[in-house]
Amino acid sequence: MKIPKHLLFFAAVFGCALPAFADSKPKLTLDEFFNSVSYSTVAISPDGSAVVIGTERADWDQKIFRTDLWLYRDDSKGGSLIQLTQSGHDSEPKWSPDGRWIAFLSERKAASEKDSDSDDDKDDKGEVSQIYVISPAGGEAIALTQGAEEVHTFSWSADSRTLYFSTRNPWTKAQKDDYKKQWKDVVQYRTAERGDTIFALDVAAALAHHATEGTKEESETEKESDLNPGAVTIATSPLRVEDMVTSPDGSKLAFVTNSINQRQEKAEDVEIYAINVPRALSPATASSETKPPTTQPRQLTHNQALEGKLRWANDNRHVFFSVEVGDVTGPYRDIQPHLYWVDSERPDSESGAVEQWSKDFIGPVDHYTVAGDTVLAAARIGTEVPMYSVTQPGQSLHKLNGWQGTYENLSTTLHSPRVAFVYTSLTKPEEVYLAESADKLDQARPITAFNKLFTERDLPQGKPYRWKADDGTTVEGMLIYPPGKFEAKHLPMFTFIHGGPADADGNHFEADWYQWAALAATNGWLVFEPNYRGSTGYGDKFLMQIVPQILSRPGKDILEGVDALVKDGTADPDQLAVGGYSYGGYMTNWLITQTTRFKAAVTGAGAVENVGNWGNDDTTMDDAYFLGGRPWEAQQRYHDEAAIFQIDKVRTPTHMVAGADDIRVAVLEDYLLEHALFSLSIPNKLLIFPGEGHGLGKNPWHGKIKVREELKWLQKYGGVPAAGN
Repeated sequence: MKIPKHLLFFAAVFGCALPAFADSKPKLTLDEFFNSVSYSTVAISPDGSAVVIGTERADWDQKIFRTDLWLYRDDSKGGSLIQLTQSGHDSEPKWSPDGRWIAFLSERKAASEKDSDSDDDKDDKGEVSQIYVISPAGGEAIALTQGAEEVHTFSWSADSRTLYFSTRNPWTKAQKDDYKKQWKDVVQYRTAERGDTIFALDVAAALAHHATEGTKEESETEKESDLNPGAVTIATSPLRVEDMVTSPDGSKLAFVTNSINQRQEKAEDVEIYAINVPRALSPATASSETKPPTTQPRQLTHNQALEGKLRWANDNRHVFFSVEVGDVTGPYRDIQPHLYWVDSERPDSESGAVEQWSKDFIGPVDHYTVAGDTVLAAARIGTEVPMYSVTQPGQSLHKLNGWQGTYENLSTTLHSPRVAFVYTSLTKPEEVYLAESADKLDQARPITAFNKLFTERDLPQGKPYRWKADDGTTVEGMLIYPPGKFEAKHLPMFTFIHGGPADADGNHFEADWYQWAALAATNGWLVFEPNYRGSTGYGDKFLMQIVPQILSRPGKDILEGVDALVKDGTADPDQLAVGGYSYGGYMTNWLITQTTRFKAAVTGAGAVENVGNWGNDDTTMDDAYFLGGRPWEAQQRYHDEAAIFQIDKVRTPTHMVAGADDIRVAVLEDYLLEHALFSLSIPNKLLIFPGEGHGLGKNPWHGKIKVREELKWLQKYGGVPAAGN
């Protein structure tokens, strides 16, 4: 796809009909849908001549999702893409600043460990993330860290000589043996948790150690320790250390902390810290007298927000970050992810230490990157996620000349104007693109084609849809039409509710167990994706109007959207279905207690009550916020905004799914819903996926079976014939 074809394709509004030849394309199948490839990481090289790409795809034989690294580089033919790693367990690649190495995390087992582990050690040592490096010229990946403790995060030094990384505070073999002797297999919840240590590892020394490994016997100290040979402790934290970045001049490290067990129960656990990098770091030359002392991290933020996605500004002073949930300005409240920076040289309590960029932008900043004095951001407005640029905090975001659709995973470098990114739209599966500069986005060329098959299929088309809520608020969503039926009337309609709730559906193509609107449309459904109150892309006020009516307010928005579509003749009132996962499942469970119009429902990982869900959830801060307090502080609302107390109104045949190990929405919620429906003689079915948490990311068969059975349920009870009939 060269420039002229791109311009022709993207000049058309994504809701417009495709040429007639598209009718001759075959329709998408279930098997094809689940063979899609997603892109987890895009990282451009320091000189801009290469891009390392992290992919994820299903491996049906091994029953895993493979994560591999690929390398695109310019060559005499215009560019080539090669597979860089093949273990199926490699992720988070980062270029060394000199471009000589690509470091990454891998859960593969090092060759020296494959045949040496005793049964007693396997539970402790097997398959935890360690740091590997590989040359962009190819060759074998080299393990630089080892041991039972997984690496949580890592960052290169500015001179490429050192890797900084964090792990849980390591124990010696004697410490582990003593613990097992006393506690056996007993879990000491919270009380046995350990914080993190930040290490500095001399890369040359680590490579030399790897080269000589196995040629001489290890010392008894090395045999009985999980410490990485040559690693020097530079800081410790009572919390887990994540998302670590090095300042451009190499003098500082910034990182985010999290609770040790990663349960989001206190905003105070998630803050940004910085340390000055000690000068004497080389393990090869340091003696006991010259090794750097342990440094006390200094706290840069202190607020009710969960910070992440750190980047240093080019001034070596400010640290950029965005916020997942919460608010940096006062008491906890959920607002959209905005872009901020914090002054690493000012106390966090001082006014102006934290500053928001482009305050006038009403949507969330989903992805961003820093190149010199310019910030590039992919930020949502309604159903679109364009790319923007900005150079000063007080400036408005400047929209760049790109295509309609969704941009994400942006990557830039200081020494080249090139920009790499992932792009997708409703009729364009996601691929990685490379633009010569930010002002030439519309001339970017694709450098991957893993999802080319989808372009050869008759994909559904769609458009935004708006309606008025009962309070006069305009609400928006997406309509995804069956192939060949764009803007047709009187269609069977599947209301497909996104999770979050702080998220939104829009102009993008996604093929997985969570977002399968394209497959539902291919199977004959008009898919209605409502961006109800609580969704992003419409301003913080719109998002916060879900509080404290966590279900009833957005529920009204959704049902009023269904009413509008029936009234204007778009939807067939006798063929309506509903479904969703996570908060989308929570909402589905509520809606089937509010109306009997839906002929079928498919729900997953959704709560039906609020007290147990608050106690079992690993993100209890937002639960209490949404409902106006903890269970004993808002008793009536916990009751009123719960489906279980109105479950006797349900008449809709309901299909349920859940991960057996889910702690975001405990699987007990699904058992409770199933038991209630069973007792009421409502047709129902519950599927439990072993080993899966809240997301079905362990075994690809689980997600495929989930969607296969949900489609069957919609066909059986919703009255839509199977595709092709």
